Amino acid sequence: MKKRIQSLLKNELLLYLFFGIATTLIAILSRLVIYQLTHRELLATGLANSIGILFAFITNDTIVFKQDRQNWPNRLVKFTLARLSTFLLDLFLTFLFVTQFPNIIGQFVNYNINKVNSVETVIAQFSIIILNYIFSKVFIFKK
Repeated sequence: MKKRIQSLLKNELLLYLFFGIATTLIAILSRLVIYQLTHRELLATGLANSIGILFAFITNDTIVFKQDRQNWPNRLVKFTLARLSTFLLDLFLTFLFVTQFPNIIGQFVNYNINKVNSVETVIAQFSIIILNYIFSKVFIFKK
C-alpha cells in the first residue's frame, strides 16, 4: 500500500489534477470569505483569482513539476500570463456559445439557456485544464 501511495505521489498528472482541485477549492473559499468581509463581488472575484493563481503556481513549481528555485520570477510571470490567456478563452467561449450563438448547443438541450450555459462551462473548463497543463509542461516548468 505504501509503495502504491508513493507511486501515485510521483505521477505528475495525478499531482496536477489533485492540486488543480485544491486550487479551485481555495479560490472558491477565498471568494466567499472576501465577499462576506467586503460585500464587493468584483473585489472578491479578483482577489480570489489572484490567490488561486498564486497557490497553483507555488504547488506546480515546487511539488508537481519540481523546479529549482532559480528563475522562479520568470516562471511566475509566464504562469500568470498563461492563466490570464485561458481566462480570456473562457470569456470568449462563453460569449460565443452562450451569448451570441446559444442555438449551437441549444439544439441538444431543448434550447434551455441554463443547460446551454452548463454544457458550455463543462466544455470550456475541460479545454482550459488541458491547455493549462500543456502551457505548464511545455512553456513554463520545463527542466
